[in-house]
Amino acid sequence: MATALAKRKKAELIDVIVEMARDDRGILRRLESQFGVEAPAEELVAATRQAIVDATDFDEREINYNFNYDYAAYRTVRRNLGSLTELGQLPEAMDLSLELMEQGSYQVEMSDEGMMTDDIEECLQVVIKALKKGTLPAADVMAWCAAMIRKDRVGFICDQSLKALRRQFESS
Repeated sequence: MATALAKRKKAELIDVIVEMARDDRGILRRLESQFGVEAPAEELVAATRQAIVDATDFDEREINYNFNYDYAAYRTVRRNLGSLTELGQLPEAMDLSLELMEQGSYQVEMSDEGMMTDDIEECLQVVIKALKKGTLPAADVMAWCAAMIRKDRVGFICDQSLKALRRQFESS
């Protein structure tokens, strides 16, 4: 296989890789991660939204079991939320976090042991940490914290961090 591929032109190989990545989001995520591909903010939001869908997807026939989930998609969500906060797109990261909380907590609720809880919390902590040192109005941060707590179907995902963040902004 390697010998056959070595005979191909670079442009031809790149075309095939790009085509495969368009058809398979897992390959796309691996390429983005391995090569540090940074997309513009608009594309990053769409890619993060899709990664949230992929990460939180599960077969409903496996409710109350330890079902498999897409670890790589959660890593992509975490990386993309970090990139969005670094690009100053904190409101977008906050909106995506609300989606992750809603879909992720449902996934935890439907699983046997909630094995993905740590992955969800790692993603959300990226936004919480950015908000702690951010410059958004206190009212916006407190409203987001309240919305996050309401979206949490299991009642314990990042609950202490969200309450502490809310208290920090209530006192400011």
